[in-house]
Amino acid sequence: MKNRNLRAPLAAIPLAMLACFGTSVVHAQSASEATLKETVVTATRVETRTDEVLSDVVVIDAEVIEQSTARSLSEVLSRRAGLQMSANGGRGKQSGLFVRGTETRHVLLLIDGVRYGSSTAGSANWDNIPLSAIDRIEVLKGPASALYGSDAVGGVVQIFTKRGTKGFHPQASATVGSFGHHEVTAGLSGGNDSFTYNLSVGSLREDGFSSTSRRIGASHNPDKDGFDQDSLSASLRWAIAPGWTTDVNFTQADGTSQFDQGPGAFNTRIESTTRVAGWGLERKWSADSRTQLRVSRSDDQGDTYGSTVRPDVFNTAQTQITLQHDWNTAIGNLLVGAESIKEAVSGTQAYAVRSRTTDAAFVGLTGQAGKHLWQANLRRDENSQFGGATTGFASYGFQITPNWRPHVAYGTSFKMPSFNTLYYVSPFFVGNPSTQPERGKNREAGLTYSQGLHEVKLTRFDNRVRGFITRQPVVANVPRARMEGWSLTYTGSAGAWSWYTNLELLDARNEMNQRKLQRRADEVLSASLDHKIGAWTWGTSVQLVSERFDDAANARRLPGFGTVDLHARYALNKDWSLALRLNNVGDKFYETAYGYNQPGRAAFVTLNWAPRK
Repeated sequence: MKNRNLRAPLAAIPLAMLACFGTSVVHAQSASEATLKETVVTATRVETRTDEVLSDVVVIDAEVIEQSTARSLSEVLSRRAGLQMSANGGRGKQSGLFVRGTETRHVLLLIDGVRYGSSTAGSANWDNIPLSAIDRIEVLKGPASALYGSDAVGGVVQIFTKRGTKGFHPQASATVGSFGHHEVTAGLSGGNDSFTYNLSVGSLREDGFSSTSRRIGASHNPDKDGFDQDSLSASLRWAIAPGWTTDVNFTQADGTSQFDQGPGAFNTRIESTTRVAGWGLERKWSADSRTQLRVSRSDDQGDTYGSTVRPDVFNTAQTQITLQHDWNTAIGNLLVGAESIKEAVSGTQAYAVRSRTTDAAFVGLTGQAGKHLWQANLRRDENSQFGGATTGFASYGFQITPNWRPHVAYGTSFKMPSFNTLYYVSPFFVGNPSTQPERGKNREAGLTYSQGLHEVKLTRFDNRVRGFITRQPVVANVPRARMEGWSLTYTGSAGAWSWYTNLELLDARNEMNQRKLQRRADEVLSASLDHKIGAWTWGTSVQLVSERFDDAANARRLPGFGTVDLHARYALNKDWSLALRLNNVGDKFYETAYGYNQPGRAAFVTLNWAPRK
């Protein structure tokens, strides 16, 4: 699809479509229409009701994750948040996520508010995050450097791990399935009015399948490429005095994944460790005023064992200190804060620079008066390696009626080059020390229809990145890349039925040569439908992806594909349930990266135990 053809038909998407959605759901309301809206944090850095947030935010809760047929965090995000993904094989293999067509390195991953990722690779290890530890995911689409600094060019994914609640709540589960899959999880949570705790553990083993096909060439080996993972997540929260609370959290996952090195060759093995730890202190001065201090650290460690005696080691440690104060004023919720981030890398690669620090100050205002809603953020980052960067974000919405709200937004962003981009040298890759940070400008306009538990959102986005970093054929800043398009999302429920649908129409290009950015599809449709009846819960999800180019030269095409997944759950009694997942029902062969296999038809059975009073 050419750029000139993208705008005309999409710009003509009739608002009547939204009106039809609106008409169809008016008669499906129930007493739940008066249900209070949930709150989100990621879009503003403070708790804000979803109906007061102007940004495009998707919330994925624990029940959705539990019912999902997705095998990994990347798959959950692609099927339930409208993100595009690519994967180099099966479970535990390297994957990439594209938010509105931006690069994987343009997505910031936060775990309980802590920055997590590899400063060498320049992106997060999405494939070593255990789903069993996750309670909730918030996905913010659009630039967020004015809130979080570097990396948030395309958006932010924030994971909230499980927390304790009053009482005593044990749980356990066991799963067996295709590809020699075995998994067990267990957890304890509880507490009282002043103290809560949670402990979750998990262990996963999977024989897998060949991650590569013959199309990959000499590296192909038809043997199975497995994945093992052990994980632990814990948290404590304590109200130490009136108005004072403190909390600690810790999450660690150790994974081992196998990759092909050719017929009869010694398979490459990557041992990965994901670790996030944080301590927080909060002082609530009044109902409208609060100060928070957080000290945290994340580690991304990867040891690659190949045919050589010594492994290739790439380690990243990020230490973060954040002081933030927010209070409600007559003109909205005012936020001020300061942050210091230190990145340190180590391993077998001899980097010319091994650490850098970023000190930042930020301010924000989010408010509403009558039919008017607004958000404004400004942030200044001073980096020891690249100097200063100032980013901003502004959005305005107008509540035309109780159901209809248009909004417009503008935001700037930046992304620092990774240490590999700057200094890494191998026979297949040579870094460029002169690489400069990428800087983006994003314009957005949207229209939201909401009524009760139904929401339809149409968004037009246009994100232009100056100094776009490309690695093909060599590392360099190209003048500009442009990611523009539309997204249409409909989320709702009526009685025992609930559904989610997301359509993305995208044109992502290198504007220097007008070639498409690799592995992005022009059209992607994700949809799910769930139903509860008595002791049964069942549902289906569908994903349709158009063709893409696998390379920057646009010489190698990846065919489009469609998959259908099914899931069902039966409550044996109030404490026990049995769940079945059937993935890729049609046993569709498809690739999200050239030469790398994706799983065919697969079935998984899970026995859950969660006592309820």
